[in-house]
Amino acid sequence: MSVQTLAAPASGVETTPSLFAEPPRTAARWRAFQSIPSALAALRANAVRSVLTTLGIIIGVAAVIIIVALGEGASASVTNQLQGLGTNLLTVMPGSSQGFGVRGGAGSVTTLQASDADAIAGLDGVDAVSPVVAGNAQVIAGAQNWSTRVSAVSPGYQQLQDWQIASGAFFSDDDNTNSSNVAVLGQTVVTNLFPNGDSPIGELIRIRNVPFLVIGTLVSKGSGIGGDQDDTVLIPFQTGQVRLFGSTSINQILVQVNDPAQMTAVQQEIQQLLHVRHRIQSGQVDDFNVRNNADIISRVSGVTTTLTLLLSGVAAVSLVVGGIGIMNIMLVSVTERTREIGIRLAIGARPNDIMLQFIIEAVVLSVLGGLIGIVIGSGVALLMPVVAGWSTVLPWKAVALAFGVSAGIGIFFGIYPARKASQLDPIDALRYE
Repeated sequence: MSVQTLAAPASGVETTPSLFAEPPRTAARWRAFQSIPSALAALRANAVRSVLTTLGIIIGVAAVIIIVALGEGASASVTNQLQGLGTNLLTVMPGSSQGFGVRGGAGSVTTLQASDADAIAGLDGVDAVSPVVAGNAQVIAGAQNWSTRVSAVSPGYQQLQDWQIASGAFFSDDDNTNSSNVAVLGQTVVTNLFPNGDSPIGELIRIRNVPFLVIGTLVSKGSGIGGDQDDTVLIPFQTGQVRLFGSTSINQILVQVNDPAQMTAVQQEIQQLLHVRHRIQSGQVDDFNVRNNADIISRVSGVTTTLTLLLSGVAAVSLVVGGIGIMNIMLVSVTERTREIGIRLAIGARPNDIMLQFIIEAVVLSVLGGLIGIVIGSGVALLMPVVAGWSTVLPWKAVALAFGVSAGIGIFFGIYPARKASQLDPIDALRYE
């Protein structure tokens, strides 16, 4: 029996691919995976240089995180201080006097009356109202004395300014109606009038030689926009206006709106009401000002946000400098490893394999620097409130963004050296000394 042999396929005729052949995509992925150990080995071979190369990224990422944490902390601190002055709050202040071309400045007119506060309390959307008469006075308790701010307010002032009672109680509507000589003290006044730590509740103090019974103390609020918020004494409005200050005009009117969305509408209603009550004609200058605390909070938050972005932009420059440093070192590495690249190309490595290895090296350097920078920046941000007493808020979004930017920098600044390495001619590379 004759054995027939299979003829080899003619030239140009496609053969059926083997069932065991590796798909192109799988092969490409496998070759990319194999490039990672080579890249890491190259970085370990120059460990000191690799660490020094990442310094720019480390400093940049850490600086961005610290600055953003400080900015967010400052913004939160200012917002909390302003909210401590009252939420959904409108403040009606006296306007400026004017005569013979001379303007007296804000608060120099005496047109605001307690009856204005009563009229404002009847407007829709108004939750609470308190007239305020205030002035500095020397307060005496036994052998101790202290100069502080004394404010005559209505019982609703506690709600308006979000004051919490530490001990005792706040004065009531009856205390105000009966012009009772009672007082509530801030913690700074308590500390200076009762330095031995004795409870001031039930003790007598004298304000401008008028005796007052201490019935309560306030929880500390700390320093605020206007100074020490705890350096205050609160007394009933009727008592202060009649027995202490003897003034028919008032310093300001605090108005709390029950719906934040109605702040502007209520503000306009107050302006229209006071126009009628003060007989202000169209075209005349108002003898009062209405201040919106929400606007102040928004403006201050906007300023702190702008400053944070500005400083973060300055700190981010170091990220760019770090990226340039990575590109510079990678170019040096390409020059140093020219012969190695030529050998790899000669034994079958593809240009894409060479390019991928150098990109991986650049990304590893930048990501490593980013991780170290995140650890340092987050650690400093968390320690600042303990060590320096500065308020910080660690922004996790900024941390994630800094990590992403550091990885992106490695890719961006690693492409040019990687392309240069992949485009080397194998013969010329092998001849390179």
